Amino acid sequence: MIRRLAIATTLVALLSLIAAIPASAQQAPPGLPRPSAYSSSTTNSQYGGSGGANSGQPASPAQGPYSGSVPSRLVPGVLQLSLRGAIERGLKQNLGALLSSEDVRSARGQRWQQLSALLPHLSAQPYVDVSQVNLKEFGFAFNFPGVNVPSVVGPFSYFDARAYVSQNLFDWKAVNKTRAATQDLKSTQYTYKDAHDLVVLAVGYNYLHAIADAARIESTQAQVNTAQAFYNQAADQVQAGTSPAIDALRAHVQLQTQQQQLIQSKNDFAIQKLTLARVIGLAPGQEFELTDKSPYQAFQGMSVEEAVKQAYASRSDYQAALADVRAAEFSRKAAVAGYYPTVSLNGDYGIAGQHLDSNHGVFDVRGTVTIPIFEGGSVRADILQADAQLEQSRDRLENLRAQIDADVRTALLNLQSSSDQVAVAKSNIDLAEQTLSQSRDRFAAGVTSTVEVVQAEEAVASAHNSYISSLYNYNYAKISLARAVGMAEEGVKEYFKGQ
Repeated sequence: MIRRLAIATTLVALLSLIAAIPASAQQAPPGLPRPSAYSSSTTNSQYGGSGGANSGQPASPAQGPYSGSVPSRLVPGVLQLSLRGAIERGLKQNLGALLSSEDVRSARGQRWQQLSALLPHLSAQPYVDVSQVNLKEFGFAFNFPGVNVPSVVGPFSYFDARAYVSQNLFDWKAVNKTRAATQDLKSTQYTYKDAHDLVVLAVGYNYLHAIADAARIESTQAQVNTAQAFYNQAADQVQAGTSPAIDALRAHVQLQTQQQQLIQSKNDFAIQKLTLARVIGLAPGQEFELTDKSPYQAFQGMSVEEAVKQAYASRSDYQAALADVRAAEFSRKAAVAGYYPTVSLNGDYGIAGQHLDSNHGVFDVRGTVTIPIFEGGSVRADILQADAQLEQSRDRLENLRAQIDADVRTALLNLQSSSDQVAVAKSNIDLAEQTLSQSRDRFAAGVTSTVEVVQAEEAVASAHNSYISSLYNYNYAKISLARAVGMAEEGVKEYFKGQ
């Protein structure tokens, strides 16, 4: 009897593995982010991510600067990593933040380049000259009877040492170009600050994803233990002759199904840790443990009007867009100034003479007024281009203003929805576990078969997985709201106190 049971169990296990192959082939590869419609379009455009309607998990940053980093030095031993610690590392090592920092430096250099047209230029140019001149080279040929006039003069020497200065006294075009470059610099600085918020969002996503995967391992391990105990109970009853062999077969299939899920959960967790390490810039091969968990903490909500008002005042990308508009306005003024005259001053002062002991002071001062009369249409072309850039920057500003409103409303809706889902999922766990307990009692009493118990075990597993997903969605929704109102760094510290 036992030998038949073992053979039948093996056959059923093989069939279950074969049947699972097509299903697993349709799933996303392990470790890839689970898409969702949670992330706003602004977030997705920054990250290159995309969302799906039926996933139930936030969208992931796709391959891009915010998913990479410059690795730091290897730390001996196992690194204990909290959410705040991960964010601090990400702000220092994430590639998106580092590239944005260099953009600020480049914009500062461009501003100095434009400012140089308004500042005086001072240079010194001392020189000593030794010359010999052939007058015939210049067409002078002296030929007088009885007079010998040489055609070669020299060699002779002289020196000249002067300081030269040039200054634009009035150049309205250069003035407005400098003002535009100043606004471009401000825009880049705001963009750098916005990059910090995006890094916080990327790190928060991957950290919460990792601790959710760790929670799934714990939950699946508990389900494996439950399935193992039930299989042992069913096998004992089959051996005792109180249950048919099919009951043990069902219990064995359920046990191996849970074991498969445990293997997949461990693999997902390991890959997600690698993804997190890349985002925050850990050294390759660095071992680390996640110290924070994902408990439920109630959120003190805010009204839509308050959140939108705060977003307009705090969102760095919105401030950058405003600076872009101001820069475009100054660029247009600079283009129009192509019709205006310019006034410049050039001068030099120094000493000159044949020898150092026989020198005299020399100078030259020149004021110039340049009046453009006909520039071949170049000024008109500059104005047309500046008008187009100005309208584009204004359109982008209005689009971003509407997008911010949508981001805030979406984040608040997701936060409320995920909070309700956490409450329902937690209640569902209690109900599923009570159903499983009663089903096992009914099976032990011989009232029902293993079908009811297996279904109850699957319901418990589904309830735990739903709770983990809803709790993860809730915590990520809080980070998304902090990003939507432009306070990602401050929001994480406020929303995850004590973790």
